[in-house]
Amino acid sequence: MSITRNILRTDSKCLRKFIFTFGWKGLRGFNKFQKRKKRGEMFPAFQFISVTNDCNLQCQGCWVTKGEKTDSLDIASVNKIIDGSKKYGSYFFGILGGEPLMYKPLMNIFKNHSDCYFQLFTNGTLLNDNVAQELRSLGNVTPLISFEGNETIADIRRGSNRVYQRTIQAIETATKHKLVTGVAISVCKSNIDMALSDEFINLLHDKGVVYLWYYIYRPSGENPCYDLALSSEEIERLRYFLVDGRTKYPIVIIDSYWDADGNPFCPAAEGLSHHINPSGNIEPCPVIQYSCDNIYKDDIKSVYENSTFLKDFKTEILNKTRGCILMEDPSWLQNFASNHLAKNTSNRIDMPNQLANGKVVPSHGSCKVIPEKNWMYRMGKKHAFFGLGAYG
Repeated sequence: MSITRNILRTDSKCLRKFIFTFGWKGLRGFNKFQKRKKRGEMFPAFQFISVTNDCNLQCQGCWVTKGEKTDSLDIASVNKIIDGSKKYGSYFFGILGGEPLMYKPLMNIFKNHSDCYFQLFTNGTLLNDNVAQELRSLGNVTPLISFEGNETIADIRRGSNRVYQRTIQAIETATKHKLVTGVAISVCKSNIDMALSDEFINLLHDKGVVYLWYYIYRPSGENPCYDLALSSEEIERLRYFLVDGRTKYPIVIIDSYWDADGNPFCPAAEGLSHHINPSGNIEPCPVIQYSCDNIYKDDIKSVYENSTFLKDFKTEILNKTRGCILMEDPSWLQNFASNHLAKNTSNRIDMPNQLANGKVVPSHGSCKVIPEKNWMYRMGKKHAFFGLGAYG
């Protein structure tokens, strides 16, 4: 089985957009980011944009809390973010929620910015034929479908019924319409055996999935479920699986945690990416829900340039860890936010207390250094950008 088989089976327009808009322009954007960084300028290579906090599931460990009402960015604000980013060579965006397919202007965003490439983070339950056909006609979107476990585990993890079957159906719908389809799995104690199995990889490959993105479960939100967090030994097991799997499996395997030499990595600490929530607040990353900055204050470049909060976060976090500070030292994170008078953007009034008394769990920063074996992944991680799970 070839790693290129499913890539070549995608729609020709989707493939062209993937190669040029995502690949070539993404590489140029990352190079511009590196030059900005050397000059001491602050503007990320790409951004996560949560267009809404509305969702049709209630997942364990999810950081999104709806609050008293649904928060959603208006389309003019999303256009402002994207237009402002394009001025600095950033053409790649991760679109999150909640569930972004519940955001009515979503397709208009993709249409308005046909020169950009979007990664759509979705639980898949709303990804039907009509949605898939529209994404195919646009060509500039890759759906990244969450896959959290088998028939039993998926329902528990996601707080709903028949989630496994609905996820499989979403994958089949996306690949039937020849989209560049990805699957994401948040690896935790309840699904690690499935996630790191030949059967799981082969199932996805046989269904036409192009890439598989592994996350480490991060306890957060109203129901953090600390007992699902991986141990240091399990994180090391995951890392070995990723490194070895990239040499043998016929699917692109992505992680967001280690560089080519196996050193741990925090995108927010490097200034590579940041998160804009449904109220326009700029946060270090989706799970760190504190902010001193908002896109409504000024143009996006000025907001980043003048953000003492983000600047200090990048400086101070590297003295603490290259892993995940939310997992390794939540009380430090709370003190940092408090010292900067940062706004709690979580919609949870008890979050400061939750962090101050938060349980410490291992993150990827606790893993020993295990370098990449596959030369293509090594090269990609040195020269590509986040959309490929590649950090230089």
